Order: sequence, then structure tokens, then C-alpha cells
Amino acid sequence: MSIKDNLEEVLLDMEKYANKDENPILIAVTKTVDTDRIREALDFGIKNIGENKPQELKRKYEELGPDINYHMIGHLQTNKVKDLIGKTTLIHSLDRINLLEEIEKRAEKENTVMDCLIQINIAKEEQKSGLYLEDLDSFIQEVEKCKFVKVKGLMNIATNYDDPEKVRPEFKKMREIFDKLAKENYNNIEMKFLSMGMSHDYKIALEEGSNMIRVGSKIFGKRNYN
Repeated sequence: MSIKDNLEEVLLDMEKYANKDENPILIAVTKTVDTDRIREALDFGIKNIGENKPQELKRKYEELGPDINYHMIGHLQTNKVKDLIGKTTLIHSLDRINLLEEIEKRAEKENTVMDCLIQINIAKEEQKSGLYLEDLDSFIQEVEKCKFVKVKGLMNIATNYDDPEKVRPEFKKMREIFDKLAKENYNNIEMKFLSMGMSHDYKIALEEGSNMIRVGSKIFGKRNYN
């Protein structure tokens, strides 16, 4: 199927599975995708692209221009933050204090606000990044001290089961946390985006209240890592 056909299928799924009071955002994950194929997706209405590596985001920003919303969705090292400020619409992978401090420092230097999502490792998978739930309250206290970092919601990478239905409890728990935080009156924090769901499980994520899904292979086809 073509990129156009794939996109149409995902958009139909978003209408079908999303909660009626949500208007979910589609992020086309462009990891390993060349810019010609990205332009094809842009021609069909894609406005948000997601990258796992800062150097790839920077390169695609330079090639495709600033009229796209660029999302940093992968694990972020502190020494790469400088490459993202001013280019990135949203950092999804804020997950530790030293990263928070580095983003705050770099954003202050550029006198700009950097919107971020707190990444939660809900299943406590050791091989994955993300804040454990028991550390969330103390992390929020540090965010509230910032002037240039603004938290706009939460992100989660769910457990990769063969049967995506098994991941439903993780998405349900994420939505519960999101709704609970939304009722609080924090400084620098609002619950606007709940970024969860990828190519193999976005339908379940949408049913459980995700309003931002990150879809790559479902749009562009199977990855070529060579």
C-alpha cells in the first residue's frame, strides 16, 4: 500500500477508536525514513513528525524547513539538548532531573520556552527509559521551579506484546494518572497531551484515551535499519 493509503487507514482508525471528546494528533514517526518519502506524507496533510535521535531531527529540520512540528520522541542525552532548542515543538522523553536541568539551562540561554512531556515507565521495564510512578511527585516539584520548561502532559511506551490487547491495563493506568494530574493546580504543568500508542497498539491506546499517537511503520512500511 502507498503512504497515502496507509495514512488514510490510520486516520479512519483514529475516527473509529478515539474517544468522542478527543481530537487526537497523529505524529508520523520518520526514523530511517528519507526526506523524499517524508515530503510525500507532508503532501497528504501530515503536520507532525517524530524522531528518535536528535541528530536526525536536526538534519531533517535543515532539509525540510521550519514549517513542520518536530517531536523528539526517543531517549535524550543531556549533551544533545542544545541541538533541539528552537527546532523542536515538543520533547516527549523528559524522564530525569539532570535532563530537566539541562533543558531549562539551554532554553534560558535561548530565551525560549521548551514544551515537554514527562515520560512514565508504567511497567517498570528495565530496558526502557521513563520515570517510575513513585518518583513522579518529587519530579513534579522540580518542574514547578522551572521558568523555561513547560510540561504539557505525559508520554508512555507500552510493553510490546504479541497481542496488543494485553497492554490495555497500562494505557488505562496512564489515563488515570493523566486525569488525576489534570485536576491539580501546578506551576508550569498542564495535562494537554497524552502521548501513547504506536503502530501495533494505537487502536487500544485511542480507546483508552490517548490524544497523541506515534505511528511509523504503519505509515511508511517496515523499517530498513541497514
